[in-house]
Amino acid sequence: MDARNESTPMTSLSHKEARLIVLGMMLPVFMGSLDNTNLATALPTIGRDLDDMHSLPWLITAYLLAATAVVPLYGKIADIYGRKVTLRIAIVIYMAGSLMCALAPNMPVLILGRALHGLGGGGLSTMGAVVLGDVVAPKERGRYYAYFAVVYTTAGALGPALGGMLSEHLHWSAIFWFNILLGFTALALTDVLLRKLPRHERPHKLDVTGAALVVTASISFMLAINLGGVRFAWTSPQVLALFALAAVVGLLFVRRLMTAPEPLIPIAILRNRQVRFATGAHAFGWASIVGLNIFLPQYLQNVIGLTPTSAGLTLIIFMIALNISAGTSGYVLGRMTHYKMLPMIGLTIAISAILVLAWKVDSVSLVWFEVLLVVIGLGFGALPGLTQVVVQNSVERHQLGISVGAMTFTRNLLSTFMVAVFGAIVAGFAVTLAVPGELGGALTQDAAMAAEAYRRVFFTTAAIMAVALISVALIEEKPLQSGAAPETK
Repeated sequence: MDARNESTPMTSLSHKEARLIVLGMMLPVFMGSLDNTNLATALPTIGRDLDDMHSLPWLITAYLLAATAVVPLYGKIADIYGRKVTLRIAIVIYMAGSLMCALAPNMPVLILGRALHGLGGGGLSTMGAVVLGDVVAPKERGRYYAYFAVVYTTAGALGPALGGMLSEHLHWSAIFWFNILLGFTALALTDVLLRKLPRHERPHKLDVTGAALVVTASISFMLAINLGGVRFAWTSPQVLALFALAAVVGLLFVRRLMTAPEPLIPIAILRNRQVRFATGAHAFGWASIVGLNIFLPQYLQNVIGLTPTSAGLTLIIFMIALNISAGTSGYVLGRMTHYKMLPMIGLTIAISAILVLAWKVDSVSLVWFEVLLVVIGLGFGALPGLTQVVVQNSVERHQLGISVGAMTFTRNLLSTFMVAVFGAIVAGFAVTLAVPGELGGALTQDAAMAAEAYRRVFFTTAAIMAVALISVALIEEKPLQSGAAPETK
């Protein structure tokens, strides 16, 4: 029998077997999230070591852009050849990119390595949600997805602290050697724990043309954002040409979606109201959190003058609060009739805390800074589980891979754009490292200028999260499916 047509019923799994499979995906999800943020605190060190401070934003955006572009392809490959094979491909590419980064002699090679790194990382963060959809019914996915949310946010929050400690006490290349160690461990664990993973493969075609178009449009747009106002004027021919290229190729991508036999993102999925608004809420919500994970450590270094390690450790409380919220809400959402209410209240509170942070960016005390981080984390935690469950509750099983891929693709694409925009805001103020000081104390002139830049970043972050709140409000609360759940023993 053709392997692509094999299918193992989900009912053949016990609760214990399903839990082992979910545990097997924890490390790959951790790895995919870790590399979104682990260079945030190491960037100044890398820039000084390689004598290139202007190209530093591309170490973040190259990874995010590459990871974004391949997410839908991973979803399709997983639907064609199976989840386990696809996951192994992602891990091997991730390790190859890490090796290239660790050995990079200069900034261009390091940026190329980060892009290769992202081609693997994009598959790691995608496959967790796909596998979860294979082994757990929608009504029960909230509590299982809470595990993934905890791992994902833990990695995102630990990234700055880990990157800061490795770059400060060893060498920035140690970040990538550590990734290779994680890769070997993930290959061994998934080989053992995913042996009973159900298979639901179906023949599909890969839309490589669509992927190429969206990558070209994204790179053009991000180049314009990063170069405008820094190396070239916003109205210069170079920047305007890049914006024009991004617009034209973007339209070609939309046309491709409308005309391709099997487009990168199926039109039927985009027309589904539930999927559309849940994907929007997921993307805008995570874009704000990714932005905070990357720019809060920079804020603590550039405005307050903290060391990379101290800046990273300061954010641990953010991770703890977000994990508590995600874990608790994951158990509650599947048992609520009006399951939108909890995320909506949480997002409203989180937005308020971000606005206070923006308002007090140059005078907040350390205690109140940590309190605001706790409030933001607690407020956001319920959103990821809700959006994942709504999408998986709204599509057929054979479209699960590409549906989750489309959601992750949208999240990563928006996060990449927002990181580029935030980077342009900070670069526009010519931010430099401040003289070490304390939160709530008097700032130097350079630190005051940096504070104004981060004030704008945080106000923009609040606006992005507000869009997520509106998207959640527009989701229709349909009953969650409960059939075909794993047997509890």
